Amino acid sequence: MAELYPKKVAVHFLGSSYTYREVLTLSEKFASGLNEMGMRKGDRILMYLPNSIQFIVGWLGIERLGAVPVPISPIYTAFDLKYMANDTGAKLVICSDRNYGYVKQALPDTQLEQVICTSLIELLPWWKKVFDFFADKAPKGKVEKGPRVKSMKDVINLGVNPAPKPDLSHHDVAQIMYTGGTTKHPKGVPMTHGLFLVSSEEQLDVRNALFPKHEDVILAGSPLFHIAGQTCSLATIIVGGGSMIVFPKVNLDAFFDSIEKLKAKSLVGVPAFYRMILEHDRVDQYDISSLSYCFSAADVLPQDVARRWTDRFNLPIYQGYGATETCGGVIMCPTDRESPPMSMGLKVPSKEIRVTDPDGTDTVQTGQPGELLVHSELMVSAYLNKPEETAKSFVQIDEKLWYRTGDIVRQDQNGFVYFVDRTVDAIKHKGYRVSASEVEAVLQEHPAVIESCVVGIPDKKVGERIKAFVVLKKDVKGVTGYELTKFCRDRLAAYKIPQYIEFRDMLPKSKVGKLLRKEIRSEERKRLET
Repeated sequence: MAELYPKKVAVHFLGSSYTYREVLTLSEKFASGLNEMGMRKGDRILMYLPNSIQFIVGWLGIERLGAVPVPISPIYTAFDLKYMANDTGAKLVICSDRNYGYVKQALPDTQLEQVICTSLIELLPWWKKVFDFFADKAPKGKVEKGPRVKSMKDVINLGVNPAPKPDLSHHDVAQIMYTGGTTKHPKGVPMTHGLFLVSSEEQLDVRNALFPKHEDVILAGSPLFHIAGQTCSLATIIVGGGSMIVFPKVNLDAFFDSIEKLKAKSLVGVPAFYRMILEHDRVDQYDISSLSYCFSAADVLPQDVARRWTDRFNLPIYQGYGATETCGGVIMCPTDRESPPMSMGLKVPSKEIRVTDPDGTDTVQTGQPGELLVHSELMVSAYLNKPEETAKSFVQIDEKLWYRTGDIVRQDQNGFVYFVDRTVDAIKHKGYRVSASEVEAVLQEHPAVIESCVVGIPDKKVGERIKAFVVLKKDVKGVTGYELTKFCRDRLAAYKIPQYIEFRDMLPKSKVGKLLRKEIRSEERKRLET
């Protein structure tokens, strides 16, 4: 893209603009610096960063070297960081100065040898840094200088000699992303270059009926460590030729101002993001009429949010369905025709889908609910270091490998797909996929807890809220929900912490002693209906 549009703005970040040529130059130098530090093709590098120009330069630089980026949420704790570093065998982490403290905690128990630490303003123009020095506006964290810790500028300045060009194919691993689910720990999903490029092109092609890809200006309301943020936003500077607007955190007034000034055409976010906009009391003070494509992913879009958005802005919110394991979109609402109410859209060209019975083998009749299975030519075939989970989720049917999504859908006679329910014990909170087992395992580490059960409680604003049911040891007294919440806060990312904790004498179980989450979910739904 840099050859086609060298002077065109690729990225807008905190009021500064970076052309394709500038992004390419920074990425090339960063790749060269990594090479000087001893990084090579195939090495795994953790990216512990918020949405920023540093994330983009870092991700592209790692790819240019032929190494493997491992993007993880910047709100993860040292506990999560330690697990993912050891699971991937990463020897280097790129982090922001705000979460360097967690990196420092994790270092002794990992193979991490080097740290690249950056501040939000490090790659901004010099005069903005001078302004911040006096105004002290940008949040900062304490970083200890040392031989193991370099700044991103240090690494870029190391890049005097170009890094060797790696010999890569469509089947080489492009990155490893982590996803929640039903297990105690997140699962690493290795995806190939071929799969990522095909998925990225498809996500952008959906908008072709509205405007050409190279004219798009995308406001990235989804995080770039998430597959939706990558294939629906970051993709524009890789395969689209458009521009993207990134912010390190959600600031709706700044979002609206950027849409108005930069004439953004696309908006990408989760359902809770669109609800926040609708409920913002200053949205009418901005002109956001340049928007043509509003896309919602990562959770089911409530019908009232879709209706209110269309009534207020005279624009639909286009839905889609995908997973980290499928490298994003499997089903997308087309823009050249109207989708039926509550539909997630039509299957994208590169994917095959089956709607099957509970055993995952026989296809159900059209219109009947069943589990969604997905196949593609370049699909993910296994989780990282998890053969048992791989065997459960990836199945061979009719000489093809299929991913079992664990979601119940139905497909009408015209091919439109509708979400019905989830079969797996995963909770969708604010667009994040939270493993019930992971939260339960943390609660059960508390010395007073003998059993726990975690479920999602339907909530219009955030999809589902996390509720924990806890059984305490008989001789324990005085343990409160506040104490358990604090215990979780030290061990879990903020979005995984239970919002409600209910104490019980016992939990429902099957005859063989298996915890019956389904019964507890049913109890909670009945409680909500009364």
